[in-house]
Amino acid sequence: MNGLRQVAVVLALNLRNLHTRLWASLVIVVGMACVVGVLLSMLSLTVGLVHAYTASGDPQGAIVLAQNSQYEFGSNIPRASIDPILDAPGVSQDAAGETMAAAEMISSVPVTLKGSGFQANVLLRGFGRKSIEMRPDFKLVSGRMFRAGAREIMAGIAAQGQFSGLNVGDKIILPDGEWPVVGSFTTGGDVLEGELVADAPTVMAALRSNTFSSVAVRLASPSALAVFKKALMTNPALAVSVERQSDYYSRITQSFSGAFNAVAYTVGAIMAVGALFGVINTMYSAVNARTLEIATLRALGFGAAPIAVSVIAEAMFLALLGALIGAAIAWLLFNGEQKAMGSNVFNMLVSPGLIVLGVTWGLVIALLGSLVPSIRAARLPVAVALNAI
Repeated sequence: MNGLRQVAVVLALNLRNLHTRLWASLVIVVGMACVVGVLLSMLSLTVGLVHAYTASGDPQGAIVLAQNSQYEFGSNIPRASIDPILDAPGVSQDAAGETMAAAEMISSVPVTLKGSGFQANVLLRGFGRKSIEMRPDFKLVSGRMFRAGAREIMAGIAAQGQFSGLNVGDKIILPDGEWPVVGSFTTGGDVLEGELVADAPTVMAALRSNTFSSVAVRLASPSALAVFKKALMTNPALAVSVERQSDYYSRITQSFSGAFNAVAYTVGAIMAVGALFGVINTMYSAVNARTLEIATLRALGFGAAPIAVSVIAEAMFLALLGALIGAAIAWLLFNGEQKAMGSNVFNMLVSPGLIVLGVTWGLVIALLGSLVPSIRAARLPVAVALNAI
């Protein structure tokens, strides 16, 4: 009998007799389900937030910020700088020959978190005339669009899900008085869904501001960024920085994803150590319970390697089962769960890639934990069987 067939026979025998070691086997299954479930639930926070930001980025879009500003919040572009930016080469035009670019501003508005009553901030974005047209995923969900020049606000559906007072007909207090919420919108799950939008000049007047935060630009082609950037950076009247929109959002995600992932993997590693010892103890117990069986197989001519592989395979089978259970629980409980973090509102995401990561994590733990017990099983002398009979 060749080696592969011996492995198959021994493994089938192991799995057939698992019910005799049910409670010990459940230690691996439950432990791995906990490890993978917790790891994926924590990582789904980062994956969901990164997805919301990357969905906002357009490779054919560019964003202009004030020089030395890293983010829109805190960037101040004077009104006098807007026209030179809009007229720069490399910007696309619509069918009517109008420039596909819009000066926008961003601020924050105090709101109340649903269910807790705590105060939080939601971002208020002032739209330029072409802002909606440059966002093809922008869709009206209820109510109507805000009117240019009117003190009216629209709320993203994600913001409505997390904060009170943002339904159509509610009113938001700004420094110049009440602004009614006239509609709600969706943008396909990007970060804009967690914001409020209104007419930029009207918002700036309400906030007594004379500067914009950014200029969103649709490039004539993805390769037009170099031309557009050179025109702005060489203009002595401008003090701005230019970045591809997708690169801008990618840079933002890198600023927080590393810290979030470090916490998730640290917690996952601590739990993995506990699961590792659980695998070692369980597989040692399994080998002890199968001492007569293993030694008898050796006496019948089965090699040491198939015996060792069968022990590892049993541990990995149990770990796979536990990992899939943990991934399923994480997906059921957290996938699509809406979360508010700071001024960001997004949906947690247990993606297929994240599930593969969790299963791989569990299998690696099982492999490491079963190596020493498998070596012990392979070294059991044949004489053990003869003495046991």
